[in-house]
Amino acid sequence: MSWLRANQRTAAIVGLTLLLPVYLYLNTLFGFLGLRQEYQSEIDRQIPRIARLQGLIEHEEQLRQSAQAIESQMLSLAYPVAEDRAAVAARLQKDVRQILVEAGLSVTNSQVLPVKEAEMFDYIGLKVTVNGSLDGLDEALAELSTYTPLLLVESLEVWPNRSRAKKGEPEVQLLSASLQVLSLRAIQ
Repeated sequence: MSWLRANQRTAAIVGLTLLLPVYLYLNTLFGFLGLRQEYQSEIDRQIPRIARLQGLIEHEEQLRQSAQAIESQMLSLAYPVAEDRAAVAARLQKDVRQILVEAGLSVTNSQVLPVKEAEMFDYIGLKVTVNGSLDGLDEALAELSTYTPLLLVESLEVWPNRSRAKKGEPEVQLLSASLQVLSLRAIQ
């Protein structure tokens, strides 16, 4: 013990020299443990993603069949990409006018509305004003619901027209209606 008292400075330097490798060893050890923990948390974070990808791989054929079914359904619901917007709008206007006339209504006005673009579809609108009977309007709406590609009636305004019944004949209710219809054209 007397050597320690006599050589305190040397003892401190020797002690620090011996503690330095221990400190470096522990620092490296805890650094590796921390690094391992980070890698393990990254692996744990990747496991659900890998499981989802494996599920997709296992059901790849079923997903392809579903995609083909959806694509064929989309063709029945929307005009294809290959068709020009103006051509689709003109054909839609012609077909809707024809359906309304065949139902016994007289078309007084029809107007193609500006095309609205969305993420996957162009919205092609048409506004039509007709005159005729309530039965004719009912028949026209039923026929429009079967039109393919899908045709949506966005708005319908109906108002009665004044008519005078002749003596001995039942009164026929005449009306005017304004329809706004919408059809979709695929963009992609």
